[in-house]
Amino acid sequence: MDILSGSSAVRTWRSSSWLAWLLRKSGGLLLLLLAVSFISFMLVHLSPIDPVQAYIGADMMKVSAEQREAIVQYWGLNEPPLAQYGHWLRAAISGDLGTSMIFRRPVLEVIGERFAASLALMGTAWLVSGFLGFTLGSLAAMNRRSWVDRLIRWYCLMLSSTPTFWVGLLFMLVFAVWLGWLPVGLAVPAGVLADQVHMLDRVKHMLLPALTLSVTGIAAIALHTREKLLDVQASPFWLFARAKGEYGMKIFWRHGLRNVALPWITLQFASFSELFGGAVLAEQVFSYPGLGQAAVDAGLRGDVPLLLGVVLFSALFVYTGNTIADLSYRLIDPRMKEEGER
Repeated sequence: MDILSGSSAVRTWRSSSWLAWLLRKSGGLLLLLLAVSFISFMLVHLSPIDPVQAYIGADMMKVSAEQREAIVQYWGLNEPPLAQYGHWLRAAISGDLGTSMIFRRPVLEVIGERFAASLALMGTAWLVSGFLGFTLGSLAAMNRRSWVDRLIRWYCLMLSSTPTFWVGLLFMLVFAVWLGWLPVGLAVPAGVLADQVHMLDRVKHMLLPALTLSVTGIAAIALHTREKLLDVQASPFWLFARAKGEYGMKIFWRHGLRNVALPWITLQFASFSELFGGAVLAEQVFSYPGLGQAAVDAGLRGDVPLLLGVVLFSALFVYTGNTIADLSYRLIDPRMKEEGER
């Protein structure tokens, strides 16, 4: 009976620990979304962009004062900023993010359509950069102080100091303009109906922005993996394995892989913020109609509902990546489980 009651108490303690962790994460997410939306709203309100002029566009001189006033009242721009934010917040809580001033469509519909395009781009770059970054970092650490290590470090340090948009312009110049292998931009061929666009056409238009994101995302993962593997190589169990005659892939597979895999997985999911930020620049360079380009258009043209919707979605996207990284530690590393149960 004592053993059963003890195991039951342990399960209850673990359940309460996980519940407390989920509540803490949920509360942090709500506070983050509230703070991000309020700061973004105030920054847009303080910007010099006139939302009415951005809404009307080139026909501004043809609009009378009465029509301008009607537009202001329709979008609620005549109310104080805090009142506007309060109206938006109440509607957002009920699931209505408003209507985009640019696209004249519901914000959720625009975000869903644009995110589908960005997801394919970011997902491809995330997988490629993660795999190549881990491979290059491990290869550099296993060949420390050799020409392979120096070449990989030079490559990573050079890319870490290179802006994403510059890499995109370089790839566009080489592969699209000089060689003509890939299209210059857009997500589909220009002037082709949607039902006539083939999957191969979409893949060809996605290759250059995905390659740009992949190349720039490799550096951080490779350097981090290299340092972690070097720390493992300095540990007693690694030195003992070397003393027993284990070298090369054998010692890496038995003692190195399992010790660097967890930091790599964590960094992979924590890199969602860099991935999303790089996607914004890559989509602008290649005119790729994704969520990043929608965010830039909304900011430049004063589309407050769309901008706030994109900001909320991007914050949720990045927070999800960080939460998955934290969760992977708790599920994989026994030491994190013990700390969570204390």
